[in-house]
Amino acid sequence: MIKELSVPKRTIMTPGPVEAEPRVLRALATPILGQYDPAFFEIMGEVSTLLKTPFETKNKQAFVVDGTSRSGLEAAMFGLIEKGDRVLIPAYGRFGYLFVELAERAGAEIKLIEKEWGETFEPTEVIDTIKEFNPKIVAMVHGETSTGQIQELKEIGHFCRKNGCLFLVDAVATFAGAPVKVDEWCIDIAIGGTQKCLSVPSGMAPITYNERVEECLTDRYQMELGLSDQFRNDHFIQSNYLDLSQIQRYWGAERINHHTEMTSMIYGIHEGLRIVQQEGLEARYARHQLNEKAMMEGLIAMGLTLFGNPKSKMVTVTCVEIPEGVDGEAVRETLLTEFGVEIASSFGSLKGKIWRIGNMGYSSQKANVLQTLGALEAAILLHGGKIHVGKAVAKALEVYHR
Repeated sequence: MIKELSVPKRTIMTPGPVEAEPRVLRALATPILGQYDPAFFEIMGEVSTLLKTPFETKNKQAFVVDGTSRSGLEAAMFGLIEKGDRVLIPAYGRFGYLFVELAERAGAEIKLIEKEWGETFEPTEVIDTIKEFNPKIVAMVHGETSTGQIQELKEIGHFCRKNGCLFLVDAVATFAGAPVKVDEWCIDIAIGGTQKCLSVPSGMAPITYNERVEECLTDRYQMELGLSDQFRNDHFIQSNYLDLSQIQRYWGAERINHHTEMTSMIYGIHEGLRIVQQEGLEARYARHQLNEKAMMEGLIAMGLTLFGNPKSKMVTVTCVEIPEGVDGEAVRETLLTEFGVEIASSFGSLKGKIWRIGNMGYSSQKANVLQTLGALEAAILLHGGKIHVGKAVAKALEVYHR
């Protein structure tokens, strides 16, 4: 007989998922309401309103797509791209290439520009390519967790707005942990995540978009209704489940019967967003910045080298080079089995070369930073690494006591 579920206690310091807020976990256990219960509609309406705070937007459209963050990215790309549309993708890490795959599947004509991992683009590099390529859509990652870098977006967004491009942004790793100024940066459509800085379990993709995107979706929906099946198949990728034009009508006044909503997850994201509102954006950002500084200074004091350009480093992820001669995966295993601490490795050319340490949401707290630094020091020493012993935690405490 299979025993009752028992989950080991972990301190999750990866770039996602992270530890869920205890208040969110309690909210998930709230009794189920029917999806057309007026009380549930009221909760959905509050979620839409609450979403606008971390997105820093006055957009009418703000809701969640059912599915992990990737479902929101896919819904956005497939909702806007018609076969043959030009899409510019500036990639500076793994998740830029996810945009490439989605655009390929949607039949786009793609222009990919690349940056060495650990760096970001100068806005003029992207703007010059927009002038040359004249895309319908520019799709960019805001915070690239594979490299720990964050891209400056404001200048690019303003150029897109003035020149008729739609600016689509993956803000999955920064949403509710670092500023994502949708309106100020002229972002047309932004996708967030629940399992990172919001500290809600994975399973929903927050999304917001403006009238330009809404008009594009509505025009396409109305056009498709009058098309033959063959023409539709020749020009559009079809998805019912991820059709933003229908999902917005489900969340809006029409309340069309598009899908059965994930009731418990709506409770969870409602509580997660309420906690953001309660803490306040500026205080939340300051907490992430303080814990990042303590982690960084502790790692440096240990004798480790941070990876990537410090001028464009993400607040929510710290990448650190694995010391020469040390088995990075063995260190991670020791951290997990002996200390219950989880950090991440990386992808592609960085696999086996760096560790990635998250600083997100509920996991971004002093106790976690100190525990991670102490455990990492012991694990590196166990596996033969040469570091400065006894320095890391002391340095982090110095940061907190300033």
